[in-house]
Amino acid sequence: MADHSSRAHALLSASGSKRWLTCTPSARLEQEFEESTSVFAEEGTLAHELSEVLLQYHFGQISKTARTRRMNKLKKHELFSQSMLDYVTSYADLVVERINALQAGTRDATILLEQRLDYSEWVPEGFGTGDVVAIGDNVVEIIDLKYGKGVPVSAQENTQMRLYALGAINQFGMLYDIEMVRMTIIQPRLDSVSTDEIKADQLLAWADEFVKPRAEMAAAGEGEFISGDHCRFCRARFTCRKRAEANLELAKYDFKAPELLSEEELGQILYEAEELKRWAKDVQDYALSQAENHGKRFPGWKLVEGRSIRKYADKTEAAAKLLEAGYSEEEIYNKELLGISALEKSIGKKAFNEHLGDLVVKPTGKPTLVPESDKRPEINSVESAQADFQ
Repeated sequence: MADHSSRAHALLSASGSKRWLTCTPSARLEQEFEESTSVFAEEGTLAHELSEVLLQYHFGQISKTARTRRMNKLKKHELFSQSMLDYVTSYADLVVERINALQAGTRDATILLEQRLDYSEWVPEGFGTGDVVAIGDNVVEIIDLKYGKGVPVSAQENTQMRLYALGAINQFGMLYDIEMVRMTIIQPRLDSVSTDEIKADQLLAWADEFVKPRAEMAAAGEGEFISGDHCRFCRARFTCRKRAEANLELAKYDFKAPELLSEEELGQILYEAEELKRWAKDVQDYALSQAENHGKRFPGWKLVEGRSIRKYADKTEAAAKLLEAGYSEEEIYNKELLGISALEKSIGKKAFNEHLGDLVVKPTGKPTLVPESDKRPEINSVESAQADFQ
């Protein structure tokens, strides 16, 4: 089984390609910062390991005994839950559906799991790992699992998926007549399946005309710094001057009262305000980490002990003393049904829906402003208000 936790990452990685293709100097700048991990990244790693075992067994690459042994080992991980297995199983089922459809046209279709893909013909030292690569019927299909649910990821013009597809064409184009590329991203926790298609010759033209020259600039650390939503996961985002300048541009609106701004100006500010909030939090988190862990000092600021909440030194001993003093369990314990998300994680989404699906209601959400690209239907606040009085 592939070691997902230690997947090799190129300087110009496919996963970071949206960033370095847009802001070419960022790739080299990031090297000055240590790469950090998070519980979300660890969850994603575990989910990929589970999916690999399920798919390897389905396609006859491992025995039932090996499947059981490896699954039992993964289930001991502290982040494993029945809910995670349910989500990963739904992903694996979708992959099997896609592969079955491909094999209907090409019985001997090639199925590759955790395939290293080399796209260095266009990107210096460029490589990545494709979760699922399937080739048949003049089509190469790349399928990618995104276990996170914080940020929806679309396959439309997705540069990571396109680079993986280039790697597949580069490695297998001599063996297969590949005319079409199909790229699918599955986010089971968002119930999202996104697919994009492009002709192989169009993809190769994009690689030659756009990717290759910008990749060469990125590898050399050349080009212009450009701020945007691609900054979100850049390791240099905390102290990047270009990002700071772009966010501080919002200050120009301070000289006009909000009620005097045009609707067009307000619409633009709403976009910028979201990035401004992210940037401000990034700066605060970075400064705190530097002060706490590295002794850095910032003019006008000092490190102090934050507010804390009282807690029991020993809950078991506290309960024993209260019971000994004559208090009943009803007086000292609070028994309450787990929340929906916690219960789904505990017993699994499938079991939850089976037993409690008809007892779950979803109240109308509080109105919120979102970009037009959001998939939710638009509501009319005036009409809603009138309906309340009817």
